[in-house]
Amino acid sequence: MTNRGMSIVLAVWFLAVSAPAELASGENWPGWRGPRGDGTSLEKNVPIKWSGEDNVVWKVPVAGKGHASPIIWEDRLFVVTAVKEKEQRLLLCLDRKTGTTRWQRVVLESPPERLHRLNSHASSTPATDGDKVYVSFLDRDKMFIAAYDFEGKKVWEVRPGVFSSMHGYCSSPVLWKDKVIVNGDHDGPSYIVALKRSTGETAWKKRRPNETRSYCTPIIRHIDGRNQMILSGTMCVASYDPDTGEQHWIIDGPTEQYVASLVYNGDLLFLTCGFPKLYMMLIRPDGRGNVTDTHVAWQTRKDCSYVPSPIAFGPYFLVVSDGGVATCLNGKTGQTIWRHSLGERHSASLVTAGEHVYFLSDEGVATVVKPGPKLQIVARNELAEETYASPAISNGQIFIRGEKHLFCIGAGR
Repeated sequence: MTNRGMSIVLAVWFLAVSAPAELASGENWPGWRGPRGDGTSLEKNVPIKWSGEDNVVWKVPVAGKGHASPIIWEDRLFVVTAVKEKEQRLLLCLDRKTGTTRWQRVVLESPPERLHRLNSHASSTPATDGDKVYVSFLDRDKMFIAAYDFEGKKVWEVRPGVFSSMHGYCSSPVLWKDKVIVNGDHDGPSYIVALKRSTGETAWKKRRPNETRSYCTPIIRHIDGRNQMILSGTMCVASYDPDTGEQHWIIDGPTEQYVASLVYNGDLLFLTCGFPKLYMMLIRPDGRGNVTDTHVAWQTRKDCSYVPSPIAFGPYFLVVSDGGVATCLNGKTGQTIWRHSLGERHSASLVTAGEHVYFLSDEGVATVVKPGPKLQIVARNELAEETYASPAISNGQIFIRGEKHLFCIGAGR
């Protein structure tokens, strides 16, 4: 079977575990960047036009502050937030249809950590498997992971390792089989750890090189006959076996610190990073060992993104720089097809549904683009509220976390 064929098989598996049979027209959005971890939705009838009032099904206030995305499982929506004055990190369960709070739990009480001005104390997007919700915060100098059931009862909590960064914490858990996997790249003995979903016990824990802070969430794909968990961070790009943590391949650099997740188009990986130097790269993911000199297919330092994760869309890769320059690239060669300044700073990662890609700025402006050989902007939508979290899509609706409110965009259901 070809790499593309195996990628499709894995995508079907992700869909099977994330979308219940009764929701034939909709998908769950169970974690960072959705059911496939890459910002893509298979739904077709997703709204492209809205404002602060028009096409808003509901709008509810959320106490505190958080840049984590909401996640959705059937009619439950989960979101985390931090109330700095009370030193609390909260998990909220809302009714997806109405926005009504079903329950709220104080997950952690701990002094707020030092932050970068664009970070928050609740930036790690939770993950759910339809049975439990897994959350990730920083407790002083340790990573804190906890699991709650759907009625709000705590199942377990663990602190699997130390974590130190002058820019704060953001490490979204990803689910694989019976494991919860969390990236612990930081300014110290960096690691990646897999926990047992049932108990929180450590299944495996592997050291990472270079001991430098990064905030990337891995993607998991079946490529080249292997399950590959791929992430950038701590001065490298690397692939691991998610079952064991053993490394498949590694690329040195191209820079020190990373935030954006990689995406895969069935052939090549697309990387955009970082600090202190910005890069974009296309990577062939079929290597063994150190492949720095053999598996970088293309690279550039123009119009790169540091924080927003890119998207793969048919024959294209799309990316938006932190400064708001949107670029559409050829998915095979990396050649720029078009570029356009959107005019605002961007932190949110790109999402796609149907024929459209959604760019959400820090100012709450969502630019909807139809990818193709020429730039086609089909809508620019303003919420009149700052938005740093990446959107979620489920059941024909878009969910956007603003600085003060959570918005549900689309027709009521």
